[in-house]
Amino acid sequence: QKMEEHLRAQEGIDIFDGEIVIKAEKISGGFKITSESGKILETKTILVCSGSGRRKLGVPGEKQFDGKGVAYCATCDAPLFKDKSVAVIGSGNSGLEAAQDLLNYAGKIYILEFLDAVKGDTVTLEKLIQSGKAEVITSAQVQEIFGGDFVEGVKYLDKKSGVVKELKLQGVFVEIGAVPNVEFLGDLVQKNKLNEVVIDCSTQKTSESGIWAAGDVSSVLYKQNNIAAGDAIKAVLNIYDYLIKPKTAE
Repeated sequence: QKMEEHLRAQEGIDIFDGEIVIKAEKISGGFKITSESGKILETKTILVCSGSGRRKLGVPGEKQFDGKGVAYCATCDAPLFKDKSVAVIGSGNSGLEAAQDLLNYAGKIYILEFLDAVKGDTVTLEKLIQSGKAEVITSAQVQEIFGGDFVEGVKYLDKKSGVVKELKLQGVFVEIGAVPNVEFLGDLVQKNKLNEVVIDCSTQKTSESGIWAAGDVSSVLYKQNNIAAGDAIKAVLNIYDYLIKPKTAE
């Protein structure tokens, strides 16, 4: 709120609340941005900070129990599962870190991995196993999250045996990656195999001259708030150079 008040106090800054950008396209001298409500803006430069959303499992019960046992942030919600049994879906680094966050609270932690081997850091995995609280289940394809008013368990397909198995638990933490919010960009900029906007890490510039990106939407390695804020500042400084001293920024 203080940041918004500070921005609104500056001359030449317009804030459009509730506008969802659906398209960005190149025009002569810059770009045209179209919002869902039909608002059109023309600009010389764009800084994309649209972030990413959590990748969903897409199984029955996930949406129904969102906030009722299904969670996407162990750092935020781990204390709610004191002495309870939980499942972490995904064994990449984010999944193992989530399980690590849960160690101080949960009584039992099941780590379910779709592939036949754990994908994350082996040192973290060893610490989890040594805790005596964590159990890794590989080749597990989640089929359903079930319960009454709250989560009561998970059904998963054991891909090795072909048998659907069941775990009784009270929490499910989904850690299977993120989905960058890039639909509005179309083919305007280059993206990597994760659909993140590819950037030059020294300037935050994208493949399209006049467009920069920062935060989780970009191909930056570490997805952290402080890093995103720093990258945005870096981008703004380069945009300033681009507008005032085009040859220097190019």
